[in-house]
Amino acid sequence: MAMNITPVTNHREREKGVIVYPVYSRRSAGLSIGVNLFPDKKSCQFDCPYCEVFPFSSGAKFSLEQMETDLRAAIDNAKKEKIPVKDICFSGNGEPTLSPAFAEAFKLAEKIYMETLAVSDASPSSRIVVITNGTELLQTHIFNMLKEACAEDAKRATPFLDIWLKLDAGTPDWYQKINRCATGFYELTGKIKDFIKCAPATIQTMLCAVEGIQPPQTEEKAWEALVCKMAEDAGGNIRKVQIYGKARPAPEDPLASSLPAQYLEKRAESLRAAFAGINTTIPVEVYL
Repeated sequence: MAMNITPVTNHREREKGVIVYPVYSRRSAGLSIGVNLFPDKKSCQFDCPYCEVFPFSSGAKFSLEQMETDLRAAIDNAKKEKIPVKDICFSGNGEPTLSPAFAEAFKLAEKIYMETLAVSDASPSSRIVVITNGTELLQTHIFNMLKEACAEDAKRATPFLDIWLKLDAGTPDWYQKINRCATGFYELTGKIKDFIKCAPATIQTMLCAVEGIQPPQTEEKAWEALVCKMAEDAGGNIRKVQIYGKARPAPEDPLASSLPAQYLEKRAESLRAAFAGINTTIPVEVYL
């Protein structure tokens, strides 16, 4: 039986055990239909102080059957209301690539996309998005699966797959403050570099203060240098850089706090200038 799903503006809806949650997304600039592979509890290798997922547990279990029912219902509802679907997005309560069901869920989303949204007048520029912190790229099967999916997508007349790779820090010190992850900084960034050398991706970076302190200048310079190095090595595979600020409540507030819009714009402008210096024209977008 299909759920009657309506778009929400509060991402905490996905903490109520739902698998599919339409939401208005600032980075997608419209309606994003989220797929949550962890309706029962949060699951993520990162422990970011800005994370908006509040502690919860539920008796819900992920199932491909329910995902298909709810995803088709959400797309049908959007079409009836004449709201363009910007994307089907794997995000939810944690790191989607951690789920044992990720590969099958991805294939199912692709199938539904092709049947309902591909080259659609109602959603002419829609896509499938995978938001990932990149840690599971250290697992060969996940690395290869996403690499192969990108390669297949590149063969299409209208590619629709976009991998959003998180890169919040340029130094190990800030990485431990902003992501608090057991995976080594250089191990992770090295694998991200390897991936974007062979597959296109979008870099996404959260800029916020931690314990009232904004990223120090050494961190700012290191992050910019790291992104520029990735851009030089990737041969055009970085589609864009998304810089975004803290905009939603988090359970650890006020440990992490938002920074002024001028700060985010200044960081973006500095990166644009650095890209120009290496003859690279990668879009840098800011989301407040």
